[in-house]
Amino acid sequence: MKKIAMILFALSVTLAPAAISQTIQEEAIDSSSRSPESSPSPTFFPRHWIRGYTDFAVAPSHNEPDLGRCMYPQPASAGGSASQCTAYARYLFSGYVEIQPLGRTAARHLFLFFEPRFSFGRNIPQLSYDESMEPIAYDRAIGAGYQLPRNFELRLTQHQVDYLGRYSRLLGPADLRTTGPYGLYTTVSVRWTFGGYGRNGSPAY
Repeated sequence: MKKIAMILFALSVTLAPAAISQTIQEEAIDSSSRSPESSPSPTFFPRHWIRGYTDFAVAPSHNEPDLGRCMYPQPASAGGSASQCTAYARYLFSGYVEIQPLGRTAARHLFLFFEPRFSFGRNIPQLSYDESMEPIAYDRAIGAGYQLPRNFELRLTQHQVDYLGRYSRLLGPADLRTTGPYGLYTTVSVRWTFGGYGRNGSPAY
């Protein structure tokens, strides 16, 4: 747990100056936006044209996310606590990036997005719990969207999972050989947001 605390502390120290700087810039921009004559949005790279977040999560023992790669319970032939199929994550590092580079014409409502997630760990439920940062999988969704009136969005998303390191190979009799959480897919969806969620940085319709 000391290692976890040190990691979280390091992340907070690293990100705090950027957050403070952005807050100061936001206050300056908000104060200037109150002037009677506001400048029009530029054609390329308007305010908040790139936005998103990062997230680092730690799963306590007995609460590890199951990536669906290993049998549970594992067969005796897998070796018990010595089994090589240990795809139960201790750490999750994820994020979301949205890019909206155009500020004018109808094209200003078009945006691209990227949502990566990395899983790390080496655990077997009820048998072995470790604080290892061994990489397991790289899970990602990429796509494009278009903002519609009344806070609706039309989205095209492609999702894929790549196993990392030794997980790219067969891991013994407990290995289910799955393609990862949700595997490879493509969807067309409609999203509706309310209460101002996700709209603060995007151009008004």
